[in-house]
Amino acid sequence: MSPESKKLFNIVILGVAFMFMFTAFQTCGNVAQTVIRSLNSTDFHGSGYTSMAIIYGVFSASNLITPSVVAIVGPQLSMFASGLFYSMYIAVFIQPFTWSFYTASVFIGIAAAESDRRTVFIALTVISLVGTVLFFLIRKPDSENILGEDESSDDQDMEMNESAQNNMTKAVDAFKKSLKLCVTKEMLLLSVTTAYTGLELTFFSGVYGTCIGAINRFGTEEKSLIGLSGIFIGIGEILGGSLFGLLSKNNRFGRNPVVLLGILVHFIAFYLIFLNMPGDAPIAPVEGTNSNAYIRSSKEVAILCSFLLGLGDSCFNTQLLSILGFLYSEDSAPAFAIFKFVQSICAAVAFFYSNYLLLHWQLLVMVVFGFFGTISFFTVEWDAAAIVARGSDYRSI
Repeated sequence: MSPESKKLFNIVILGVAFMFMFTAFQTCGNVAQTVIRSLNSTDFHGSGYTSMAIIYGVFSASNLITPSVVAIVGPQLSMFASGLFYSMYIAVFIQPFTWSFYTASVFIGIAAAESDRRTVFIALTVISLVGTVLFFLIRKPDSENILGEDESSDDQDMEMNESAQNNMTKAVDAFKKSLKLCVTKEMLLLSVTTAYTGLELTFFSGVYGTCIGAINRFGTEEKSLIGLSGIFIGIGEILGGSLFGLLSKNNRFGRNPVVLLGILVHFIAFYLIFLNMPGDAPIAPVEGTNSNAYIRSSKEVAILCSFLLGLGDSCFNTQLLSILGFLYSEDSAPAFAIFKFVQSICAAVAFFYSNYLLLHWQLLVMVVFGFFGTISFFTVEWDAAAIVARGSDYRSI
C-alpha cells in the first residue's frame, strides 16, 4: 500500500470509528436526563445533567495532560482506551447504579419500559465498541528514515529513546505554549465566543431534548420527538458545516457574516423556544409538565428549533476553527487545546446549572454570552483582516 493510500485508509477508518462512537454517545447524552428521570422512582437516584457536567469538567482538565499521555502510549492506544471509556459509560444505562453512573462519567471525561431501555443501550454499547475496535485497523505510517543494514541494535535503541524524549519535550512545550496563549488578547477575546459554544452545546445536546420529552401536551409522541429532534439538529450541523466549511475558502467577505448569521439563527431559535416551551420543562418531574407556554406548544416549531440550533452551532464552530487555524497555523495544538478547555468548562457549568434554572433563565444566559461572544469574534476577525492587508494569504486556510 502506497503512503498516500495508507493515509486515505487511516482517514476513512478514523471517520467510521468516530461515527460509530459518537453516534452512540451523542444519542445517549440526548436522552440521558429523560431516561434517568424515569428511573429515579426506583433505588437509582441520579441526574443526567450532573453526569454530563462531570464528563465535560473532567474533559476540560484532561485537555491539559492529554498531549503527554499520547506522547507516552501513542495515539492508537490512546483512542482505543478512550473508546472503552465511552462504551463503559453507555453500558451503565443497561443496569444503572448511582455510584457506577457517576464513576463512568469521570472516566469518560478522560476520554420507556425496562426491557426497551436495556435493548436500546445494549445496541448503543455494541455500536460504540465496534467503533473502538476499528482503531486497531489504523496503519502505521512508513518511517521516513529507513535504517541501513549495517546499523547496530544499539543505534536503533538509541534512536527510539531519543524519539521518546522528543515526544515528551514536544508535550511539555505544547503545555507551556498553551499557558502563554491563554493571556494573549486574541485568545482572551475568542474565549468569550468559545464559552458561548460550550453553553449552547449543553443546551442542544442535553437540555432541549429533555424539554421536548417533558411536555405532556405533545401526547404519546413526546418521547419519540427527542430522537427526531436529534436528527434535525444533525441535519442543521451537516448543512451548515458543508456550506460554510467548504465555501469559506472562496469567501471574500471573511468570517464575520457567517458568525452574524449563526447568532441571528440562534436568537430566532431561542425566541421560538421561549414562546413554545413551558418554563419548568428542563427540571420537570418524571410525570412531565402541564404548564402553559406563551403559545400553544407545537411539535413542528419544536423540530424547527432543533434544526436552527444545529445550523447556528455549525456557523460558530466552522468559523472558530478557521480563525484559530489562521492565527495559530504554526502552533495549532496549544490553541485548539485552549479552545476545547474553555468550551468544556462552560459546558460543564451549563449542565450543572441546568439542574436548577428554569428555561427562560437558561436562554437569557445564552443570549448574553452569544451577544458578547459575537462582538469578541468580530474584533479578532478585524485584526485578522489587518494581517491579510499586510500580505498574508487569508483565503488559504
